[in-house]
Amino acid sequence: MYSIINSLPKAEHHIHLVGSIRPETLLWVADESGLGSQWDSVDEVRDFFKFNDFPHFLKVFGTCMAYITKESMFERIAYETLEDQASQNVLHSEIIFSAPQRMKNADMDFALMMDALNRGIGKAQREFGVTCSTRVDLIRDYGPDYQMEVLDQIQEHPEGVVGIEIGGSEHAYPPAQFKPVYDRARGMGLRLVAHAGEALGWESVVDAVECLGVERIGHGLTAQQSPDAIALLKKRGVTVETCPVSNVRTGVCNDIKDHPVRKYYDQGVSISVNSDDPTLFGTDMNNEYMTLHEAHGFTIAELFDISLNSIRTSFLPEEKKRIQIAEFWDRYEKIGELME
Repeated sequence: MYSIINSLPKAEHHIHLVGSIRPETLLWVADESGLGSQWDSVDEVRDFFKFNDFPHFLKVFGTCMAYITKESMFERIAYETLEDQASQNVLHSEIIFSAPQRMKNADMDFALMMDALNRGIGKAQREFGVTCSTRVDLIRDYGPDYQMEVLDQIQEHPEGVVGIEIGGSEHAYPPAQFKPVYDRARGMGLRLVAHAGEALGWESVVDAVECLGVERIGHGLTAQQSPDAIALLKKRGVTVETCPVSNVRTGVCNDIKDHPVRKYYDQGVSISVNSDDPTLFGTDMNNEYMTLHEAHGFTIAELFDISLNSIRTSFLPEEKKRIQIAEFWDRYEKIGELME
């Protein structure tokens, strides 16, 4: 079954660039940063990734970010992320890039960061035949005024940026205050996503849809608490970027069997399945699909249906979608022949 799942063509909507960093690369980044590495070996880095709860995870993620002190570092991180994706037959990825945190805290230049990121993506695309686009995480905690400054930067340097979203603290920063930011981003032609319903209740999901007009919701775990929230997602055609293993590892879902991914699929909610921060959570897309098969009884045909939906609801141009959908079907039919 794992071999079949590995062969399935896949697409991913929700993968954080820094959360994808290899342990050995984080060790290199720390050594290069000039800050003084807190680890002496890759094994120590792996131990560092063993967090206890959601706040601890955020601390681990923040430490990883803090060691990235040079814009050029993003080239290697992006390239290796897509190399890992290609090894799992993930043919298209939408990387989440928390650029504002580095701009604010490390005084990095947005254009230089994007240049490095795009070099890494371009090299991976040439070598592995995968495609990738970037959406910028504006991060709730910095507030709408600063987010407008980031939009200024995106407007000046749009190469590779397909959309925006807000991650960060759901509790402290509800969606409504970011409406002007999202209205402007929409006017710029950017696609709209928001983390919601991960650490806060279903109201967070509804507010993101109604106030911000998002096309996709990151996590959306708590939408299951309200039939009205489910109905809204279906009515608006909003895709939920589910992250099953992530939700269990951070403790926002107690057990993988309690995760609503099966319920969403059966109820006709548009979903994708994603690894979120694969290195930090010890997962990848193959593991996510295996988990769905083992814990929720998803068949190969259903997993492929999720893959197709991930391409259909991606932010690729329509012509590229058609090309990738045809490639997905071609690969899937060959898998079927092998299974016979």
